[in-house]
Amino acid sequence: MRRIRRYAVPEWMIEQATVRRLAGDWRGACAAANIDVAVDLADVANTHGDAVAAAVEDDLSHFAPDLLRWHLPRLDRGRTTIVPDQVMVLGRPGGHPEAPRLYLWTPHWMVHGPQRLSLRAGPVPGGGAYLETDWAYCAFWRNVVQDWSTSRHLWDVRHAGELRERCGGGEDRAPFLRGDGTPRSAEELPAEDPGRADPAAFAEWVTLLHERGEVEAAFAAAGIELDAAPVEVDPSYSVNGVDPLDVLARMPLDLARVETEVRRLSAALGTGRFWIPYRQYAALSFESGGSGLRVRIVEFEMGSEPGDAVLPESSWRRLPDLDLLRDGYPPERLHPLVRDALTPGRAGDPVRPPDPERSEPVRVRCRGEWHEVSFRDGRLDIPHSAEEQQRETAMRAFGGAVAGCFAVGHTWTSGTGRLPKALRDRRRELFSRVQHGDLPGVLRLLDSGVDPRVRDGRRRTLLHMLHLLDTGADPDVHGRLRRELAHRLRHLDHDGLLARLLAAGLDIDATDAENRTPLFAAICGHGSVALVRALLDAGARIDVTGEIHGEDVSLHRLINLLQRDELDFIADRIEHEHPELLEEE
Repeated sequence: MRRIRRYAVPEWMIEQATVRRLAGDWRGACAAANIDVAVDLADVANTHGDAVAAAVEDDLSHFAPDLLRWHLPRLDRGRTTIVPDQVMVLGRPGGHPEAPRLYLWTPHWMVHGPQRLSLRAGPVPGGGAYLETDWAYCAFWRNVVQDWSTSRHLWDVRHAGELRERCGGGEDRAPFLRGDGTPRSAEELPAEDPGRADPAAFAEWVTLLHERGEVEAAFAAAGIELDAAPVEVDPSYSVNGVDPLDVLARMPLDLARVETEVRRLSAALGTGRFWIPYRQYAALSFESGGSGLRVRIVEFEMGSEPGDAVLPESSWRRLPDLDLLRDGYPPERLHPLVRDALTPGRAGDPVRPPDPERSEPVRVRCRGEWHEVSFRDGRLDIPHSAEEQQRETAMRAFGGAVAGCFAVGHTWTSGTGRLPKALRDRRRELFSRVQHGDLPGVLRLLDSGVDPRVRDGRRRTLLHMLHLLDTGADPDVHGRLRRELAHRLRHLDHDGLLARLLAAGLDIDATDAENRTPLFAAICGHGSVALVRALLDAGARIDVTGEIHGEDVSLHRLINLLQRDELDFIADRIEHEHPELLEEE
């Protein structure tokens, strides 16, 4: 779980955001953490009064945007991608219903898109559990509002030290860990209910019951009433209905603390009825009252939610960092504020181990022998002569099968086929860093020799993803940060990286699995005008089409569909140079 989260929140981002925050520059801290700010304190003061504006500014002065990014919910299957279309309400300054909310909005419906975030102050879109969007396009956990106003330890530096207690720990250690952050052995874990006097041991006991599949026993030990009766749903969704025990057994629940978190949230929101969207046909209901917490699964239909608010993931999910440390993950690789909270007994100032900069050679079975494939001078080097490689290329051109080293080389540069695990991991790291806007990390990998001609599983090249490395909408703040970082890193902009990729032989008009060129991808991904002009200056063609929901769309039509009026200069060129494309629209 989140084993490569450091790609999503790289060390340089944490350092720069911290420096800015400590200097009192909260806007600069947000810029360093790839968060666009849409907060106008003067407007808040004019609309809601100076006291509310002062409360918003106070929260912002203690806001750690890098810590927030670290804790944001990620998609399943080990991806680092932030769950799209989420609103996290961070603060409720003023304390009355009409007061503005300080909230964060995650990327819009872009599983493979940029991971920039938006910080705002004002009414929450939709005003309730859902964002203003078409539910037909929603999915599990998307388009919902989560209230983090009682979870300040996830974003407010004044409360960051509360993380250990909020994840079930005690004064001297977190669950499953010793005070220094090393995992406890099986012999050190409780073999019977230790009671609540030792919160860390109690959390371990309840979690162990749950992990062994003893769901009902785990709920009982935590003092939570569970309705385990199967739930009938529309047969078109599930013929056999929904088994609550099966659902709950697979969820990473933190049963030892969920009731406390629900009560805390109930006091803030004035309701004891919460729910979790499990599927489009079922939801989990949490009801808190005088007799305790009751959990059940109910059939779900839009407009008949079993609660007044969504129960935030931070209130019911086991802290992923605990699972990492439990598996032996080095505490030094955690966010410093997280590490300090979870490892109170760790001596000294820990030094973060550097990420490996060079890949070890990979052994590949080729022609009955084991060969070593490695990166060398910016190329994936295979131990075969130029003549042998030329013969294999010709064979593939005529439809012949390639294997061994040649298959690995072809997969690396085409995106089709299967790579050895080590190369697959390196490719995933590179593209993950690109997606999260980690330009320094991308450059470091390329400097270490990684072949930039790589394509991902969707056949995208690095040129297709340059828009993910754009610096954002605040040129003054981002320009300042770029200049500061440039003292340590060269080519710290997409122009320098573009020139580097073209010099390495990447095709400016290469197409991906959706027949999109880098220019098409930049426009579709809302890349900056500067990037679009740089691609045009590099020779990118404008008479191209790409797929949008399975339909071929020209650049001219794409610009109109996205209402990118700032790119009308391209539309004008197409009208003048390629009028035949307009007839096909």
